[in-house]
Amino acid sequence: MSSAELPVVEVAAKELPAFCPNPSMPVWNHHPRVFLDLGPRGEAMCPYCGTRYRLKAGERVGGH
Repeated sequence: MSSAELPVVEVAAKELPAFCPNPSMPVWNHHPRVFLDLGPRGEAMCPYCGTRYRLKAGERVGGH
C-alpha cells in the first residue's frame, strides 16, 4: 500500500493529543494505543497501522 492510499484522519486542535487507534476504528482491528506528536508540520503517522493524522486546515495549536 502506498502512502497515498493510507487513511488520513484530520483532527481539530481541541482534539489533541492525537492518538491511534481512534474511536472510529473497528475494535477487531485495534493495536496498542499510541499518542502522536503532530509536530511543526501538523502531521504524524501511526507506527502500527500507518494511518496518517493531520491537523485540520486553519487550526492552530496553542502554546503555554
